[in-house]
Amino acid sequence: MNALKEILKQFLLVLVSHFTNKKSRYSYPKMNMIIFTSIATPLLLIIITLSSFILKTFIGKSIKSPKYPPVIGTVFGQLLYFNKLHDYFTEIAHKHPTFRLLAPDQSELYTTDARNIEHILRTNFDNYSKGENNKDIVTDLFGNGIFAVDGVKWKQQRKLASFEFSTRVLRDFSCKVFRKNATKLVRVVSDFAKVNRDFDVQNLLMQCTLESIFKVGFGVDLNCLEGSSEEGSAFIKAFDDSNALIYWRYVDPFWKLKRYLNIGCEASLRNNIKLINDFVLNLISKKRKQLGTNQHSNEKEDILSRFLIESKKDPMMNDQYLMDIILNFLIAGKDTSANTLSWFFYMLCKNPLVQEKIVLEIEKLAGSQENAATIEDFVDKITDEVLEKMHYLHAALSETLRLYPAVPLDGRVADMDDNLPDGFKLKKGDSVYYISYAMGRMPYIWGDDAEDFKPERWLNDNVSNMAILQGGPRICLGKDFAYRQMKIMSIAVLRFFMFKLADESRKVTYRTMFTLHIEGGLHLLAVARTSL
Repeated sequence: MNALKEILKQFLLVLVSHFTNKKSRYSYPKMNMIIFTSIATPLLLIIITLSSFILKTFIGKSIKSPKYPPVIGTVFGQLLYFNKLHDYFTEIAHKHPTFRLLAPDQSELYTTDARNIEHILRTNFDNYSKGENNKDIVTDLFGNGIFAVDGVKWKQQRKLASFEFSTRVLRDFSCKVFRKNATKLVRVVSDFAKVNRDFDVQNLLMQCTLESIFKVGFGVDLNCLEGSSEEGSAFIKAFDDSNALIYWRYVDPFWKLKRYLNIGCEASLRNNIKLINDFVLNLISKKRKQLGTNQHSNEKEDILSRFLIESKKDPMMNDQYLMDIILNFLIAGKDTSANTLSWFFYMLCKNPLVQEKIVLEIEKLAGSQENAATIEDFVDKITDEVLEKMHYLHAALSETLRLYPAVPLDGRVADMDDNLPDGFKLKKGDSVYYISYAMGRMPYIWGDDAEDFKPERWLNDNVSNMAILQGGPRICLGKDFAYRQMKIMSIAVLRFFMFKLADESRKVTYRTMFTLHIEGGLHLLAVARTSL
């Protein structure tokens, strides 16, 4: 290392001497040409490589053609705005509803035009796929799960998942689980309220939704809310960190090299994924044994048990494949609901009148807790009939999703050249992303009050949430599942507590990853409406 430093020092001093006409003890005649060559050659190779990289990024991209979307920069510029990436895209989208960032192998199109999104997700669905680059980035975490595959594997999982989500058995079982965990959540919040202590509601909601999805997905009780599952807590952290590290790959040009060398963030990612995989594979193994010894148990209510039964008909569905399927369900079931509810409570704290309107609706439809002997008695009153009538609560949750979509950015890759409805072209291999976060803030979609939190706008039957929950063949299968969970939890805690921000001056923002986490959590104070 010291020798290398001395070589670099000599080389730099020679350059300084040459350009400043100052004498140096390291002059060209005295300098060993081998040393000079050993430095100059790698530098020349680096310059040639970078030049080739730059030329590849800009050549053949029809940059000045009005037939293609305007070029705003390159994908590498995202590094500068990574921590506020969605707001950066929103600023651009105000001027250019469809725009491009250049990448070495293709262009990346970003759009907030609803016509384009309907075209990609529905009208011309067969012309778009996940693309090899996207698959390469996400496969380490998502494997061959539904979020990472196309074709036969996607159709198989879609068909199986669609059937499972439509069964009355899963609906009844999941609602039972949601009510049980909502009761636990009320008791945990009550403990904080009694001592007037603030708490991170996002962390609690993550634990609660993870418990729910593990029970519904695996038939396993994690007991995260009681703090008795160290394994469960470690899993949550590894899963969330992996989510963020995988997303970082989209802007890190050296991630493959880091993965090969197993250094930096890629080394951390590998360790996290190993923890995740070991945890899930162990659960699958235990569930196989349980099903083998107890064919007639009620364990078949959970998704994994039902998939394991299905796997007996299909040898391709081994433990690894089942793990990939379940991990995809986990990110859909845990992150989306917990994140949306976190932003929902943030919005209620910023808009206390909305919070009180929801409470009035709860009192009208679910009754008051004074008429219930226990928390469980009240939560049991949150029936399917009550949930269906909670129109204002549903509107408030939808308004939260509009401004803070669970998946703020998503997209596809064009398998053939195509023309978008807004008149722009794209080439085979180009990526095209729809920016749900920016769409919720576009005046040409929502009006001049686009950035205002107004649940009333969702009471209009003409409002469409296609861009929020995906449309077309890939429409969100768990939409109703997620709304039921969010409504049950919201009704339970809002009936017993009023919430306010622990620190009104703190700027609340997101953590850039696949799903829209609140950076640093959301610390609230809960005030009991009446004694429990």
